[in-house]
Amino acid sequence: MTRPGPGLERLSLNTATTKRWTLPEAVAGCVRAGVPGIGLWRDRVAETGATRAARLVRDAGLTVTSLCRGGFLTAPDAAGRAAAREDNRRAVEEAATLGTGVLVLVCGGLPEGSRDLPGARRRITDEIADLEPWARQHGVRLAIEPLHPMFCADRAAVSTLAQALDIAERCGESVGVVVDTYHVWWDPRVETEIARAGATERLLAFQISDWTVPLPAGVLLGRAHVGDGCVDVRRLARAVEAAGYTGFTEVEIFNEAVWEAPGEETLATVVDRYRRHLGGATERSG
Repeated sequence: MTRPGPGLERLSLNTATTKRWTLPEAVAGCVRAGVPGIGLWRDRVAETGATRAARLVRDAGLTVTSLCRGGFLTAPDAAGRAAAREDNRRAVEEAATLGTGVLVLVCGGLPEGSRDLPGARRRITDEIADLEPWARQHGVRLAIEPLHPMFCADRAAVSTLAQALDIAERCGESVGVVVDTYHVWWDPRVETEIARAGATERLLAFQISDWTVPLPAGVLLGRAHVGDGCVDVRRLARAVEAAGYTGFTEVEIFNEAVWEAPGEETLATVVDRYRRHLGGATERSG
């Protein structure tokens, strides 16, 4: 195992944060910084193939904390749905090969030309229920990620933790949720639903970044380093810990300025902000 830096025992770098780094560069950066976890995106895994990626991470002593992403389950036609099913089955297989028990699902928004939001949510539920036995067979859990309502039309018709948990509970034991601070911080029921996720053992992943004001024109790229925005990330981290979550905290940032910065600089900022804003909130002694 990579020897974690002081206070970093549960920190994970999501490779989206250092977008310009290749997978070998991200792995090497984590080792140098004493960051023991790494959350992988499938585009980075595809550069080497899942088997070689798994060996690279394993040999470095890192833990793969999640694989991003599966999902996009709302295709309007049979061919599109069949393609999505095939892709999601491959994603489950990749997660198993990489040794992570968590595949993050971004569920998909409204089909093109549709206004039937309840129908989209029903389709998401049906498709996840269909995928669940395959995931269970491979020892992988499906983590539904609710996205901020601004993404409801095009990326995720699942907008709240309550909606995500309702779907998870209908779909089987291998389905749970992701708590991503960027997407759920605004929800007045967020702490109640975090507790519910913990009580039902469906709290599978915790991702952090901040929300800046004003948002850039490309809202998808509005995430920022913890401490640069208006989210009380520490409060949410404490709620996650109180719910019994003992996994890693992934830092996942989509931001052009962060991506353009040297990877070493970005990772150093990730480590510094984690220590300053979450020190003691997600770490247990011993």
